[in-house]
Amino acid sequence: MTRLPAAILDDAALIRVLDALEADGARAWLVGGVVRNALLGEPVSDIDIATDALPETVVALAQAAGLRAVPTGIDHGTVTLVAEGRGFEVTTFRRDVETDGRHAVVAFSTDLAEDAARRDFTINALYADRSGRVLDPVGGLPDLAARRLRFVGDPDARIREDYLRILRFFRFFAQYGHEAQPQALEACARLRDGLARIAPERTGAEIRKLLAAPAPGASVALMARTGVLDVILPGANSKRLDALVATERAEAEAPAWLRRLAALFPGDPTAALRLSRHESRHLARLREAARLRWSLDEAGYRLRAPEALDHALLHHADALPPDWRARLDRAQASPLPIKAADLPGLSGPALGQALRAAEGAWIVSGFSLPAPALVDAAMNADLNPKETP
Repeated sequence: MTRLPAAILDDAALIRVLDALEADGARAWLVGGVVRNALLGEPVSDIDIATDALPETVVALAQAAGLRAVPTGIDHGTVTLVAEGRGFEVTTFRRDVETDGRHAVVAFSTDLAEDAARRDFTINALYADRSGRVLDPVGGLPDLAARRLRFVGDPDARIREDYLRILRFFRFFAQYGHEAQPQALEACARLRDGLARIAPERTGAEIRKLLAAPAPGASVALMARTGVLDVILPGANSKRLDALVATERAEAEAPAWLRRLAALFPGDPTAALRLSRHESRHLARLREAARLRWSLDEAGYRLRAPEALDHALLHHADALPPDWRARLDRAQASPLPIKAADLPGLSGPALGQALRAAEGAWIVSGFSLPAPALVDAAMNADLNPKETP
């Protein structure tokens, strides 16, 4: 019999929640990610709980035990119980009544098997009682042992219920999979146009998590093979991502999903993934640096530190010197030692051009030219270049 590690269950807050839920004869099981990750020996972030108690009963049981109950998704059966300052999502067993490819109308159930049948992947349909005994109604344990990602039941049916599951498939494969269910890949390819129904922010959330995985290359390659990648990011290049991941490993740099997105997709993904303003600007600066082919010194001087590091890994991987990090740091800490006041008689565009000439000389010198030489470089620059005929 498979059991969870005892440490997962030796949690005072979790025990309070389980005690509350089971105080009047209802049952409660840990479900999904907590069971999956605990069995894999990977970190557990959130603990979700499934119960045969109706949502209003969950609220009443929590209040009777002195716990705060927050109806975070009560129409769909989810109540968040707060114990010891931590939130535990408690969801009543459900079965789907109607789905439209993104949202579902559900009915509550008292049957664990019905609840498992509506879940996405077998490795996410594992349950454990408070003793740690694992229940496996859909054959998830062998899949977990093999790191095999498989839909619960018919892949087409699961995807048609919620097209976001296509992206979740590739995200979970990047995080946990070594083997992908062939029928699942065929279904993802066949139904990929349904991704048009998914809001960009939901697409972006899945891509963030996928690219943050330690080694997302195999999953992204499958996305390309099934045509899913071209639906999300037309023109994306999975080979550039593989090259970047290899560089990150060689240079012992931690994964950064935004850097990996820059490698994967040379265009502007802001609208497709609903990126934040900060993320969009970061990528725009990287595109500019790539277009202008900035050296390490120039990138370090002109970009913020995270952008400069990303540019180095993306565009100087074949020629990174041993001291490349120190060079970026030195460039960051080397502002131009002259100012506009040091260039008498210049103003407007001519002044800006002179200062840019001084910056160029400063960068090329490795940030070593003395101020008088920089003034000379600025004053002797061609401030009125002739137009090319």
